[in-house]
Amino acid sequence: MTTASDPDEELRVLIQKVARRIRAERGGEGITDTQLGVLWQLETHGRTSPGVLAERERVSPPSMNRSINALEAAGLVRREPSETDARQVWVSLTPAGDDLIAETRRLRTAWFHRQLDALEPDERAALEAVRPVLRKLADS
Repeated sequence: MTTASDPDEELRVLIQKVARRIRAERGGEGITDTQLGVLWQLETHGRTSPGVLAERERVSPPSMNRSINALEAAGLVRREPSETDARQVWVSLTPAGDDLIAETRRLRTAWFHRQLDALEPDERAALEAVRPVLRKLADS
């Protein structure tokens, strides 16, 4: 429970609530946060191996394999054998995966713009003033 005597804790909780609210805006039914994270990784970095995906998402390889299996069954990713190493598998987005990422981005952007548009000019200016601090926190 947050209290007025712990402003750092309250700030952390408020940032978490905003992030959670943004994450709630997504395309696709039944896609977990972990699965969506895999799709974002593939959209950002392109085709990659399950091991690299597990490392980037900070999950175990068996957990990543379950996520990839579910995404593959949903038609959002495909696995392809490596041309040079029979033990290697590549994972990449399908057009349906690209579409889900685009829809999620559209929904999140629309939600965020509605929230910003509802702010008073001084509230918007205050939010803009903390942009460098938020960037520093996000990049650390």
